Amino acid sequence: MAAQKPGLFIVLEGGEGVGKSTNMAFIQQYLQQQQITFTASREPGGTPFAEQIRELILAKQEESVDATAELLLVFAARAQHLAQKIQPTLAAGQWLVCDRFTDATYAYQGGGRQLSKQLIAELEQMVQGDLRPDKVIVLDAPIEVGRARAANRAELDRLESEQDAFHQRVRAAYLERAAARPDHYAVIDATQPLVQVQEDISSVLDQLIQQWRAA
Repeated sequence: MAAQKPGLFIVLEGGEGVGKSTNMAFIQQYLQQQQITFTASREPGGTPFAEQIRELILAKQEESVDATAELLLVFAARAQHLAQKIQPTLAAGQWLVCDRFTDATYAYQGGGRQLSKQLIAELEQMVQGDLRPDKVIVLDAPIEVGRARAANRAELDRLESEQDAFHQRVRAAYLERAAARPDHYAVIDATQPLVQVQEDISSVLDQLIQQWRAA
């Protein structure tokens, strides 16, 4: 009997206000239409325990949160998420579509907090081993566009409330990582009309589905 073909691991990334929630819903709908079995998740979070850690990370605190403490919390949540959801889902042949993953750590804690990329890489290897997403879709927009959109939401969380310079570094980190591996990333201009953004996402998904089915 042939071994189960693993599912694909797809991640949607981007800074604040770029439309991740809207387009996560679109991706799920699109995969359903293409009869792809998948599980949707998010980071930080994805399991009950990891969601509790998420609350700690994002809640505004009376004391200043040390950047390294924040980084370790992110990877603690990720370790739980991997063990309880991501790895079992992929092993069962299902796709896993995640709202943010380790690129967000390089962007927010590496770029925004200016922590060592080498430190993040060491934690990435320790927690994930060789597991990496099959494709990362990055929704990109100038921060003034994203911040204006995000301002229409309910109260901003601790990371959303950071200064513009922080979010500029976040955006720059995403684009730097995508430029280094253009085969692995798909950067989509999130300032386009939504219909065009979703056409671009569909093109990426169509290629992945075709390759996966042919494998």
